[in-house]
Amino acid sequence: MTRTQEVLLPATRRALLHRIAVAQAEGRAPSLVAAVVRDGQAVWHGARTSVDGHGPDETVQYRIGSITKTFTAVLVMRLRDEGVLDLGDPLEKHLPGTGAGEATIAELLAHTAGLAAESPAPWWERTPGSLRPELSDVLGEQPHLHPVGRRHHYSNPGYTLLGALVEELRGAPWEEVLRAEILEPLGLHRTSTQPEPPHAGGWAVHPWADAMLPEPAEDLGRMAPAGQLWSTTGDLARFAAFLARGDERVLSAESVREMRTPAAPAEAADVVDGATYGLGMQIQCRDGRLLVGHSGSLPGFLANLTISVEDDVAAVVLANCTSGPLLGAVGADLVRIVAEAEPRIPEPWRPLREVDPAMLELVGQWYWGTHAFGLRATADGLLALAPLAGGGRRARFRANDDGTWTGLEGYYAGELLRPERRPDGSVSHLDLGSFVFTRQPYHPEAPVPGGVAPEGWRGIG
Repeated sequence: MTRTQEVLLPATRRALLHRIAVAQAEGRAPSLVAAVVRDGQAVWHGARTSVDGHGPDETVQYRIGSITKTFTAVLVMRLRDEGVLDLGDPLEKHLPGTGAGEATIAELLAHTAGLAAESPAPWWERTPGSLRPELSDVLGEQPHLHPVGRRHHYSNPGYTLLGALVEELRGAPWEEVLRAEILEPLGLHRTSTQPEPPHAGGWAVHPWADAMLPEPAEDLGRMAPAGQLWSTTGDLARFAAFLARGDERVLSAESVREMRTPAAPAEAADVVDGATYGLGMQIQCRDGRLLVGHSGSLPGFLANLTISVEDDVAAVVLANCTSGPLLGAVGADLVRIVAEAEPRIPEPWRPLREVDPAMLELVGQWYWGTHAFGLRATADGLLALAPLAGGGRRARFRANDDGTWTGLEGYYAGELLRPERRPDGSVSHLDLGSFVFTRQPYHPEAPVPGGVAPEGWRGIG
């Protein structure tokens, strides 16, 4: 991987190095490596290690634990985009006989299928996968702990089911599908299910003494789609760029955007923490910044991938210890450091190549009752509705062939915006999901529900 560290300013590079140095020292990690991505390219790599001499670089493998789930989710989304399955399909339709087939594929992706968090004992992360050769060994006698679809409950067995689904529909092992459909197209040649030199060893650091214990590195067997992968900061930097922008060879920008969209009901504590879950991706609000990605851990290893799509900055942080540094906080700080020290420079404003008169007729100020809104045409051919002051409902709308517009997000997602016209063809008002928007507050000539008082506006006297 080509180093492009000179792209960042010296002060920014020093701040990044200081942050990971503090994390490694205070977290007592045998080693910690990190990378930062900006504009789709790795622009910084850093490492701190307890071993004198050559430190790990962007080619050294670490176990990435549950970041593996995001890879598995991408494989499932590819099947959806090909029309092989629908996210609303129950698992039973494609993978019968599991005992958990009532849950939909989307619910499995979002951890809302009601399944247990872990497989039955012994602890699967520290025992050979050969102890759980069948799906029934992973799920146990009572797969469901909660009603399907009612709450977010993180489930490792749920992603084992998704891996089995991929194998069933592709007719090949999960590992082979992963390599053919994600790793090779994206050039992730240092990502694998088994460690390949050079790789870090996994360690447990004594909580009350500066002593270490080697951790076992088990093959997870059936549980592999939930956490098996080894990777590097170099490969994960490329994967982060893909998750932010999409790649038509693997998954479109629209589909990765769908993965980054909240899909799970948040627990009360999650609401307080500003965290939720999409389709194979964790989502959080931290210091006013929306971050997406995934964390991972297995005995001996910690991993984190954090992306701010709005800032076009991502961070990868890996460490070879069972516990210690809080890599989620480190990743968020690396993103913040770059985003604040070297804010994204916007593209130059350019006028549209073509102007649609019908669209121009709709833009400008509108009122829903007495609430003032602005309707603006965007460079990508959409209409964007937003309140002119304070908070309120906002959405973008996509044009339909019949002159209506469909909401793409928020309260108005899926709702129709319909321009209603007078006999002379001019626009009288907008009907948005039964709400009437007029050019003036409660315009008397518009069909405002309940009518408008004929005496009009008046003072208190």
